[in-house]
Amino acid sequence: MSTSTSTKQLLETYYAGFAQKEGWESVISDDFKFVGGDMTKTAPTVGKAAYIEVIKRFSRAFQTMQIRDMIVAGENACVVGNYDFIFPNGNRVNGNVAEIWTAKDGQLDSLTIFFDTLTFDKNIPK
Repeated sequence: MSTSTSTKQLLETYYAGFAQKEGWESVISDDFKFVGGDMTKTAPTVGKAAYIEVIKRFSRAFQTMQIRDMIVAGENACVVGNYDFIFPNGNRVNGNVAEIWTAKDGQLDSLTIFFDTLTFDKNIPK
């Protein structure tokens, strides 16, 4: 099995579970690194448990998601995920999120995301 196939399989497992909001955690490394949501904070959130907490909060905002595009090159990948969001104020938005991944030792090792943070700031109470 090639590295690209392995990375693709990891991502397919992750997104199948992520869309269902369960079962995605098995492919995340224990020392997973996550950057996203605040461009002023470039230091990653580190650890599987910390990432699970990030996703618990994020999962409340999206209703459905699907992979729009996926490019895999060895242990690196870029996914454009399309999400249907319903915010606490009732606003509904469909948007894309660019997700840059790395895999290492048969698990997903890091993720950096890029999305429209202004829409979130306008629709989620502080």
